[in-house]
Amino acid sequence: MPAKKSVAEAGANSKIAVPCEALPRWKASYSIIGNHSGLQICTWSKKALRGKGVCYKQKFYGVDTHRCAQISPAFAWCSENCIFCWRPNEWMEEIKMKESQVDSPAEIIAGTVEERKKLVSGLRGAHDAQEEKWKESFHMFPSHWAISLSGEPTLYPKLPEMVLELRRHPEVRSIFIVSNGQEPKMIEKLLKKDALPTQLYISVDAPDEKMFEKVNRPKYKDGWKRLNKTLGMLPKLDCRTVIRYTLIKGMNDSDSDIGKFAEMFEKSRADFVEIKGYMFLGDSRKRLVFDNMPGHEYVREYAQKISAFLLNYSIIDEDYLSRIVLLKRRDSPYGNLIEKAKCEKRKAKTAGG
Repeated sequence: MPAKKSVAEAGANSKIAVPCEALPRWKASYSIIGNHSGLQICTWSKKALRGKGVCYKQKFYGVDTHRCAQISPAFAWCSENCIFCWRPNEWMEEIKMKESQVDSPAEIIAGTVEERKKLVSGLRGAHDAQEEKWKESFHMFPSHWAISLSGEPTLYPKLPEMVLELRRHPEVRSIFIVSNGQEPKMIEKLLKKDALPTQLYISVDAPDEKMFEKVNRPKYKDGWKRLNKTLGMLPKLDCRTVIRYTLIKGMNDSDSDIGKFAEMFEKSRADFVEIKGYMFLGDSRKRLVFDNMPGHEYVREYAQKISAFLLNYSIIDEDYLSRIVLLKRRDSPYGNLIEKAKCEKRKAKTAGG
């Protein structure tokens, strides 16, 4: 059996790409855009088209679920092997993407819009889609861009240019980037180029380095230091910031760690904290068991315990089906609902919402 070829073995001037032996696995779940990007129409987008519910992000922040483009510009590249990840992270060995070898933001965006139309076109009649919502989803440029999906988006070296390219489209109301916090230099780059997203998520799933090594399994030896450096940058970012904490029952939910989590949240001064229950789905089922998945009542109870430790945060919303509780910093300058893609300057906003 031939050895698996690394994505790093591409020629100096050629495009990087997913190893061919991994493609069948990825294509079973995602639409491949160009050489290293991926797209998926999620379950909630399909439900929204049928009028059967919306993603919790619409409930919390006002994004349009049926007009969402959920993508990743680095869908097979990641700097962590999180134990709870749904994705097949055994295929995510690489953490380097050379700028000279990647697709341009314009290519990725255009490819996403084209491929998304193909996927949405098949959801019209057979899936009982509401005609008006289907027309908006199919004919209009996506209004919400969720740059997450799979892999680590901050590894894509042209991420700032991608955000700026998306901002050029007047139809875009919101751009979310979900990151593991392992690339503080990219966060700095986004800041310096005035290319911060509407909302930046940083995953915080462990209260100390020992648990971080167990849950997030970083590829960098200084992964814990990198995460904390990123968290230290959040107060100076002129965009909405969110801590995403995935709660795994029986693993990172000890009452003795609540104080440590609370301290990390307070120091970050993130505008929002999402405490979300781990879901027993995808490839995570190879690493965890069904009992690691908490019910919503368990998530709510744990969120209440953390809230009692937090001086500046309070619970403001929750979503039962997604098993998530939302906390907000009391002096955050942002309202809950988002109005536009370009980051609102903190000094120009008033608290509330």
